Amino acid sequence: MPFVFSYGSLQRPEVQRTAFGRELAGQPDALPNYEVGQAGPHANAIFNGFGESRVAGTVFEMSDDELAATDRYEAADNYGRIGVVLASGRQAWVYVSMTS
Repeated sequence: MPFVFSYGSLQRPEVQRTAFGRELAGQPDALPNYEVGQAGPHANAIFNGFGESRVAGTVFEMSDDELAATDRYEAADNYGRIGVVLASGRQAWVYVSMTS
């Protein structure tokens, strides 16, 4: 089952219930080498390459169907997923703005 790292709205239980029909169990984690910026009105994880930089968030394990639902949810704001390695060493997907 895939892991998704969220630093924004997917951490909110009401968003999870709407998107997945349930609340997800997650664990705190961080995204190294990134900082939080803005993509319009939304937060965006931006790669800066500085090892001491971290974006705090939550990692969730979800089904393939839930991952597809997340793709649709994030695509509405022009976010796409990329593979990353979290501070915990876990490989996960994270959604970042595709607008340059």
